[in-house]
Amino acid sequence: MLKQYEPVEQEVDLLFQALADRNRRAMVDRLTRGPASVSELAQPLEMSLPAVVQHLHVLESSGLVRSQKLGRVRTCTVEPTALRAAERWISERRVAWEESLDRLGEYLAEDQDPREGSEQ
Repeated sequence: MLKQYEPVEQEVDLLFQALADRNRRAMVDRLTRGPASVSELAQPLEMSLPAVVQHLHVLESSGLVRSQKLGRVRTCTVEPTALRAAERWISERRVAWEESLDRLGEYLAEDQDPREGSEQ
């Protein structure tokens, strides 16, 4: 049975679910260059404005994007702290894998018989 996730792990789940879609990644990429209106985000995408709004809701729910409505214009910005949580998760796994591979390399180096490489 799976263990109950901690709130931080649930946060990471939402981040990766949000980033799993290429259109949402394109929106986040665009927002890393600065704030944009929903119309500006929709322009390069081949989808309707309501579909873009649905994708933005997913990004906002994950904490990756924040939006503010002024008059009739909704402006979106990227939330860099949310990206740091995903980066931290990936970095922790990378370090664990590197340590495992280092231990495997050490084991294989120790296990090698020095006579194997010599001719008799």
